Amino acid sequence: VREIANLCASVHFTSSARELSQKHRRTVSRSQMLAIASIQSPAFAGAVTAVPKIMPTMMARGKVVAAPEFCYGLPGGKNILGEFDPAGFTKGKSQPEVYRYREAELTHGRVSMLASLGFLVQEKFHPLFSGDGGPAIDQIPQLPPWLWLVLTVGIGAAEFTRIRKGWAPLDDTGKAETALRDGYQPGDLAFDPLGLAPEDPEEFALMQEKELSHCRLAMIAASGFLAQEAVSGQTWGTWWGDASF
Repeated sequence: VREIANLCASVHFTSSARELSQKHRRTVSRSQMLAIASIQSPAFAGAVTAVPKIMPTMMARGKVVAAPEFCYGLPGGKNILGEFDPAGFTKGKSQPEVYRYREAELTHGRVSMLASLGFLVQEKFHPLFSGDGGPAIDQIPQLPPWLWLVLTVGIGAAEFTRIRKGWAPLDDTGKAETALRDGYQPGDLAFDPLGLAPEDPEEFALMQEKELSHCRLAMIAASGFLAQEAVSGQTWGTWWGDASF
């Protein structure tokens, strides 16, 4: 009887071990299948999209924010040169600083356009004073005193208007947090006596691009006129072989 009981126990133990082994194999097989299924095959993943080297967005405190526009959206990037800033004057600058640069650029450019026109005209046509002709740079000391007064008052009034409209007021310490007023667009002095500014926003933006291009060209032209007359001592017409200009 004891031998029969031992034999039955052995058979039961062997059967239980076999069932446990089969269950273990099924568990391992399922784990392997899940691991294989989790691996994405390139054949079923589709085409891989390349990530651009220059991303249009940046991360700020865990949030995705849009990268700032060229010169913070100011005109000047939609011309033949595109977003032209080889010296990096605007790189890493804040919006108030970039706006101050543009205000200075437009101011110098507008003066240069008048100066370039003056070089072409006043050397031969000057009805307001009795100039002797010759280079424009030599005519300045020959101006009468009353014309000097008119120039001083006119330039002072223009600068006073520009400062009053665009520049931030000073505090008690004689300083300001930013150079320009909040909400002021560089160069926007509301001076348009001929009504040339279009009402359509796209046409107005195009006119701003044109003005800025002419300002930059005029600054180069005025510098060229000054350098040529300072070196040669002659008007631009005489320098090019036609003294009648």
